[in-house]
Amino acid sequence: MDAQGRGRAEDDNIDPADQWVLNPSTGKYELRLDTAPGPAAPDPGPGRSRRAPERDTETRELPAQRDRRSTAAAPDGGPRPGGRAAARKAARSGGAAAATSSRRRPKPKKSGRKKALLWTSGVLGFVLVAGGGVAYYVIGQLNDIPKVDVGIENDAVTDGPVNILIIGTDARSGKGNEGYGDNGSVGHADTTVLMHVSKDRTNATALSIPRDMITDIPPCPTKQKDGSKKVIPGESGVRFNTSLGQEGRDPGCTWRTVEKLTGLKVNHFMMVDFNAVKELSEAVDGVEVCAAKDINDPKSHLKLKAGRHVVKGEQALAFVRTRHTVGFGSDLSRIELQQQFLSSMIRKIKSDAFSSPSKLYDISKVATRSMTVDTGIGSATKLIALANDLKRVDIGKITFATVPVLDNPQDDATVILDKSKAEPLFKMVQADHMLAKKGKGKGKKAPVKKAPPELVRVDVTNGGGPLGAAQETVDWLQNSKAAKLSTNAGNAPAKLATTQLEYAPDQADQAATLADWMGLPKSALKKSATNAGDRVPMKLTLGKDFTAPGTPIEAPTETPDGVQNVNADDKNVCAK
Repeated sequence: MDAQGRGRAEDDNIDPADQWVLNPSTGKYELRLDTAPGPAAPDPGPGRSRRAPERDTETRELPAQRDRRSTAAAPDGGPRPGGRAAARKAARSGGAAAATSSRRRPKPKKSGRKKALLWTSGVLGFVLVAGGGVAYYVIGQLNDIPKVDVGIENDAVTDGPVNILIIGTDARSGKGNEGYGDNGSVGHADTTVLMHVSKDRTNATALSIPRDMITDIPPCPTKQKDGSKKVIPGESGVRFNTSLGQEGRDPGCTWRTVEKLTGLKVNHFMMVDFNAVKELSEAVDGVEVCAAKDINDPKSHLKLKAGRHVVKGEQALAFVRTRHTVGFGSDLSRIELQQQFLSSMIRKIKSDAFSSPSKLYDISKVATRSMTVDTGIGSATKLIALANDLKRVDIGKITFATVPVLDNPQDDATVILDKSKAEPLFKMVQADHMLAKKGKGKGKKAPVKKAPPELVRVDVTNGGGPLGAAQETVDWLQNSKAAKLSTNAGNAPAKLATTQLEYAPDQADQAATLADWMGLPKSALKKSATNAGDRVPMKLTLGKDFTAPGTPIEAPTETPDGVQNVNADDKNVCAK
């Protein structure tokens, strides 16, 4: 996808290494990132001289000299990590400064004050949430990240939950991508993850959306290279991955498609290409993965013996692209490998990245080369503000889940949304509930016995739901759930604000089955004092809170049954 512009910071000519400013209140020098161009900074203190930028473009700096200068101490005795980045920036502008041994600063004794380094989170969506980071000296590079105007510009930081759309495109354009994807393709939404971060920033849910799922793509406005606007018509019954690239669609089209599908408001998007996986895995010195059996995929060219391996570069990319020799050989199996890979990478970044500035710098370089973002986070200041807002998420509370789908009866190469499982999942995320595995929370209870569908007997009345809701519900119960003993009992005698299910003690198993199907909260269940006996139906009254059969009345608080999910902190996941 072509970027719609590259933003530059107004203070791009500032050498980050020179942003040490005297604080008159303390008498000490502190790092200030908001120093604007202007008069020379104060005298950096005894034993130090200001270095004027060299303008001799013919003078070249030897690597060894550059490395020596990068270790020059800051006024408080800590390292000056900005030196190396400053040399790179000067070289880009044609004014590289020569460094000689005479320019080396004497190193004063360390003051014992905490090193004044501003660490920030994130360069890719999952790295942001994982708390991986970049040092302050790459701020200039972060301003070079390409961005796309999708017609929606949200604040970088919000007080509520945050939804970040992470798109992996299969475009073959770009250095290093020539051997992947479809030849001649402008790129599709090959891998799509909606990362939901809770309002209190304690947990995150990453929803993987199958690329081959049939869905509807809404009309979307796009901004062309010449600045003009064009609305791309919507389509119905097409693959999800065509929400990007096809018909000139940009990431904003995928953004709007995901919002329509999930009912969740997207705040920002981050788009990466094949190189992101290769280079990021190299930057963290490899990612550990596990195979439960030997893998030999002729399509992705991945060859792994059963067991644990550390993959990086081309092998890492092959791992996340493999599907033919794992699971059922479908894209759903590949999604599970991607979730395993990302979980392991998050653990790696959490454990190693903060201790190594060089690794952080390498990760930041991957971002500038492989990532495109929306204008809402299209500058270093905005991206870092978002990163700092999200870095509190606990790795043990990051859960990957796959949007539930079913085989498409009309096309065995695609899948369709499994609404009975997907709707509760979406509602759970909309309510900002953390995905928790059943049976691991407090107050664990014995499972409730449920009646088989053919024994569920219920009269359905409409007491405030949409017009025709009672008949629609009966049709759904009989056709989708095989509950043939369900009956439309017409309108209820009175309007109800909430849906209710009345049942007798000897109908408890029937009530449990129906409540599970309908997504009824405990407050909706009304048990009588005496048994009903045979052939007496339960009474289901649809209230004003009812929207459609199969759509939960209340958001579940535990991961719905049948939803594939894995915790990012689970080290025992292996490709099968």
